[in-house]
Amino acid sequence: MAAEEAAEASLARLSPERRQPEREDDDEENPEGGGETAALNGVVVPGNEKSNNLDVKVTESELETEGKGTEEESTRESDSNILDVSSDYPREKHISIQRHLADLEKLADLKEDEKKPCPLCPEEKFKACYSHKLHRHLQNLHWKVSVAFEGYRMCICHLPCRPVKPNLIGDQTFSKMGAHYHCIICSATITRRTDMIGHINRHVNKGETESRFITVPAPKSSHEVLKESATDVQVLPNYSTPQKTDSYFNPKMKLNRQLIFCALAVLAEERKPIECLDAFGATGIMGLQWAKHLRSSVKVTINDCNENSVTMIQENCHLNKMKVKLHTKEQDYDEAMGDGGENSDTIEVTKMDANVIMHLRSFDFIHLDPFGTSVNYLDSAFRNVRNLGIVSLTSTDISSLYAKAQHVALRHYGCNIVRTEYYKELAARIVIAAVTRAAARCNKGIEVLLAVALEHFVLVVVRVLRGPSPADDSAKKIRYLIHCQWCEERIFQKEGNMVEENPYQQLPCDCHGSMPGKTAVVLGPLWSGALFNTGFLRRMLFEAVQYGLDEAQPLLKTLVCEADCTTLKHFSIHSLYDENKQEECGVYIKTPNTSAESYLVHGKRKSDEVIRNAAKRQKSENSAEHPAFYYNIHRHSIKGMNMPKLNKFLNYLSEAGYRVSRTHFDPMGVRTNAPLAQFKTILMKYSTPTYLGGQAEGPVHLPEDVKAGEQVQAAADSKAGDAEFLEDDKSGVAAAMFTEDYPTHCGAD
Repeated sequence: MAAEEAAEASLARLSPERRQPEREDDDEENPEGGGETAALNGVVVPGNEKSNNLDVKVTESELETEGKGTEEESTRESDSNILDVSSDYPREKHISIQRHLADLEKLADLKEDEKKPCPLCPEEKFKACYSHKLHRHLQNLHWKVSVAFEGYRMCICHLPCRPVKPNLIGDQTFSKMGAHYHCIICSATITRRTDMIGHINRHVNKGETESRFITVPAPKSSHEVLKESATDVQVLPNYSTPQKTDSYFNPKMKLNRQLIFCALAVLAEERKPIECLDAFGATGIMGLQWAKHLRSSVKVTINDCNENSVTMIQENCHLNKMKVKLHTKEQDYDEAMGDGGENSDTIEVTKMDANVIMHLRSFDFIHLDPFGTSVNYLDSAFRNVRNLGIVSLTSTDISSLYAKAQHVALRHYGCNIVRTEYYKELAARIVIAAVTRAAARCNKGIEVLLAVALEHFVLVVVRVLRGPSPADDSAKKIRYLIHCQWCEERIFQKEGNMVEENPYQQLPCDCHGSMPGKTAVVLGPLWSGALFNTGFLRRMLFEAVQYGLDEAQPLLKTLVCEADCTTLKHFSIHSLYDENKQEECGVYIKTPNTSAESYLVHGKRKSDEVIRNAAKRQKSENSAEHPAFYYNIHRHSIKGMNMPKLNKFLNYLSEAGYRVSRTHFDPMGVRTNAPLAQFKTILMKYSTPTYLGGQAEGPVHLPEDVKAGEQVQAAADSKAGDAEFLEDDKSGVAAAMFTEDYPTHCGAD
């Protein structure tokens, strides 16, 4: 009796909200009356659980008299608290939400000599037991299947917090209670663990990470701040997953952002100020880097169609101490265009579709980086871009461009492709072909300045040339490619519309005559012109060195060598700005000169003559276009032979009279104008045989007469370039000549 009186006194002191679980007991007997209130609230107070564990019995009449006056008021309070997630009203967290297993064991008050019930299970499900059994029960049934969030564990609960639809058996009505989880954020009850994890993730994606069940009001969760190239940006959780966040930020695209910045810096040196557009801002990191480093040389406009992203861009502008000018409607944007007065350090933020803003206003520099393909925005990008402006686009639809989803490439780009050894360069040429067609529809031509295809993206940077003549010249460079599926030889189809009787004759290989059936496929249409502009790449490298972009410098050096089709040892960067003018696609572009005084001769006529000679020298350099495509040295290696080192093999090809360089598309690729047959011949000549395995142990031993004949032939055919190689690798040359004179199966004899 004393325990019952103490329990009644504690119940009288409880607030209406804490008396809610007792009305849930009443709702079990009368589910039509208060089931809605119990389902909405779903909070069990630890004090009330202790009273239940002590087997305190409260009569139904007392519960009804206490619940009638407060049922309607508590229902309204629970509804408002649950629907308004941003409410700052502090509430008690449910007893199933704990930080450590020890905290959960404290609720059970474990003692070795007494039986204790489980605080999260009713007595009908789990009877009172000793401490060792209860510890295993809490650990295995509740703690191991919990859901973690910000240091808390939402354990599974079996208490009557979540009534299910009642079942009628005869005249008796009862409610079946099931296991469930209590959300720490919105007080919802979820039955399955996977559903609970997804429920928490949805809260996190919306930024609702502050729990209302923590009694001490915690400060609002601040966004994570990332720093890149001296620019700070705030990002939301799951910022690297575009499907789960509004402000997408990919740290792996840092190299992509640096390359685009270098291209913009080169354009800013040609003319000032320039108006540039980041059509898909997301966090605004790219536009902020432009404005922060180039300052008065550029007028930056950052656009995004998502309202949350626009808000994030504004916050990031204030974080980097930049002024913001916001336009959210097309009418306001038209009025702002007529004003004309705008500070150079002000970033313009717009909220509209990318196609709309590119139709409304013309820009000098446009960058497109949508999620996936960018073909839907090419027409509007080339519609209003200024003459000699630059359009850069980043395509991340790698599955279609790299021939993993060939039907998608046919649908988006209108190209027929297969998986080849040069699939990355094939992807770059596919994108450039789509860009060329879009520019030609607007009577504009293009000049490809840069084409990069790496693991995560394909980046293309082109210069726009207005007029029907440049458009026709660019359109003529779109051709089909004939690809041999046996030897991987390839060649662009000849110009002309006449149908050839045997198109296989265009291929340098003779696989069609020696192999049965059809051996080649037609790929494309593709861009058949150059992928790089040497002068522009050199200026990009100079800007990368000037601004300290360390990640972009090695790639730009490789691109310069690839554009010139030369090796690294013949490359130097000391004369990046030797010319006052350079010619790009027949158009003279003014470039700054760090050593201009050395070229300024007294007298106008002499200075013009120096400029003219420099332009001619630059034109002769650009006239030698780099070879199309490359060969993988591993793909064409000979079975049973050890290949030479890649750098040595490049020297062998160069000594044979061919242009050769490495390529950024493939670390083991060789870009050369040598045909595949000659490529394999030189590779075979300088390869050494491996061990013969089961036939003989150790290296191949040559007969005496073969060695003598090889020495005589080597002495007769020795050259100045091959002398060093013969001294170092005599055995390799001898073995290679042995394989040419004798079949491989005669090695054991």
